[in-house]
Amino acid sequence: MTIELFGIANCDSVKRARAWLGGRGKAYSFHDYKREGVSPARLAQWADVAGWEALLNTRGTTWRKLTQADRDDITRDKALALMAAHPSLIKRPVIAHSGGVLVGFDPARWAAALD
Repeated sequence: MTIELFGIANCDSVKRARAWLGGRGKAYSFHDYKREGVSPARLAQWADVAGWEALLNTRGTTWRKLTQADRDDITRDKALALMAAHPSLIKRPVIAHSGGVLVGFDPARWAAALD
């Protein structure tokens, strides 16, 4: 199974996810979307599978720093555009694997999908 882990290298959730994968001997590639970005097509694909609401990180400082106009009346298209422009708005981590997409670190859900 090919596993791609997307996130930000210094994020605690991503560090826990990497340790979890490593502890289970799972090979994966890592993509730092703060440095490398994420294509709008990939974001749209994740949104199709997991839902844009699950992808949008509304708890972080990047969300709070947006203008009120940006935060108001969020739609799928608006959320995807904001995440493409501000990768820190993407909830972390994201796992893309042959069975789908996992958003956020949840060991039980990950074990069910990846073991």
